[in-house]
Parts: sequence; C-alpha cells; structure tokens
Amino acid sequence: MKRIFITGAKGQLGQALHKLLKNEQDYLLYLTDLQPDEDDSVKKLDITDEAAVISEIEGFNPDIIINCVAMTAVDLCESEQDKAYSINALGPKYIAKAANRIGAKLIHLSTDYVYDGQAEVPYTEEDDPNPINIYGKTKMEGDNYVVKYCKKSFILHTAGVYGEGNNFVRTMLRLADEGKKIRVVSDQTVTPTSAIELARVILFLMDTDSYGKYHATCEGSTNWYEFALKIFELTGKEVDVEAISAAEYPTPAKRPMYSVLDNKKLKELHGYRMMEWEQALKEYLDGEIIR
Repeated sequence: MKRIFITGAKGQLGQALHKLLKNEQDYLLYLTDLQPDEDDSVKKLDITDEAAVISEIEGFNPDIIINCVAMTAVDLCESEQDKAYSINALGPKYIAKAANRIGAKLIHLSTDYVYDGQAEVPYTEEDDPNPINIYGKTKMEGDNYVVKYCKKSFILHTAGVYGEGNNFVRTMLRLADEGKKIRVVSDQTVTPTSAIELARVILFLMDTDSYGKYHATCEGSTNWYEFALKIFELTGKEVDVEAISAAEYPTPAKRPMYSVLDNKKLKELHGYRMMEWEQALKEYLDGEIIR
C-alpha cells in the first residue's frame, strides 16, 4: 500500500485528488491543510513552519508527497511579498528537504505565471522562466528549491485551474444569476484547466520515475472572454457579456498576455494527452468525475 501525503487538501486540486483516491484500496492518504477539519480527517499543517513540516512528514513516512499549497491571490502577493515568499518559496523548500530525507517522491504544483507572456507560440518545458509579478517570481523560487533539495521531484506547471471552490467558472455563473452585465478581458490568452484533469495527470506521473519539470494544462487555448462565452453556452444562460482589454481592467499585478503551455514532455515521453479545454469544461459542468 502506497502512503500519500497531500498538502492543501481543502483546495481545488486537493479536493480533486481526494475524490479520485479516496475509494482506492492501494493508497493510504494523509490530508493536511492550514485549516483542519473538525472530524480530524484533514490535519492542520502550516508549510511555512519548517519544524512542523518535518514532524508531520517524517511521522507519516509517505512514499509520495503532493504539494498543492500556494498563495494564489496574485494581486495580494504584490502587497504581501514576505507572506508570498514564505508560502510559495520557503514552504516548498522545507517540503523538498523533508521528502529527500525519507526518499519520498515529491510532486509540486507550479504556474504558467513563471513566464513573461511575450511568446507567440506555446511555452515548452525548455523555455526559460521570466516572471513579471511577485506571484510568478516566488513560485519560480519555490520550483528552484524543489529541484535543488529533492532528487525525486516532479514540478507541474499548470494554468487557470477550476474545481470545487472559488474560481472563474463559478464567478461567471454567479454574476449571470444576478442578471448583471459582465465585462471580461479578451486579450489575455490562456488554457483553462480542470482540477480533475490535473489530478489525473498527477496520479499517472506518481507511478513513474520520470522526474523533472512538466507542463500540465488542458489542450488548446482561449481568452477569458471566450471562456466566459463557452461557460454560458454550455449552461444555456443568456448573458450580456462585453469584451474589454487588460488595460481597461487595471490590477496591482501585471499579468502575462500569453501564457499557453505546451505539454510537450507528457506527450513525447509518455504518450499522455490531456482533454481539450472545452471537453474538460463540459465534464466539470455536467458533474461527471471519470478516472
């Protein structure tokens, strides 16, 4: 029986992983999050507390660690830089060192925001990161720590994740139900990725020894405006949606204008192809969870 330690278990990806693994007899799960559950099914763990990280990981002695924790509030990272660095860089460092000490595999989640968005074709794993905001910079530093301190590590860069929790899809549906006109940025290109599809990739890779950096997003690309239109099309909602430019919606943190990732290594090394983003969105909206 494989022992799996998950951080950020109450987040979107953590919940997706739990759904896919909870009924599997071959795995023993240890779920952690900053906020524990009352029934103690999810243990409290602050990944910025090195002593706590070591204690919890060595106490459970997992075969596999999946780190889903990140400070993903991109704009807040600009004003709370120390906190962003602690969670996005130091936390992964502590987890990587603990994983290496016990010989566990580490799967660490990262972001498309490590790239600057100046490309005109999808980024591959060979492209050098060049983040343009604090979120991206701290995530890149976390990636570097994982590579430095854990020999058996996977780093997965993903984008636009949505699952169980607050996300773009649910925000659009809420605004539609409120009957408001919606303004959505149309000049930032990305690939929305369902948490379930991302969890499936993790379950696939954790049974391999093909360590390194991977891109893991749904296939294809779109912009946030077109993504919103597809959400309303699939849910049969008639909504007044206006396309605007990023310049019309200023934010504290600068966003990459083009952050499409090519899952080159997944396809070339493993013959693994993720769902098209439209197909994954339909599965999510239909409530279908298929391994």
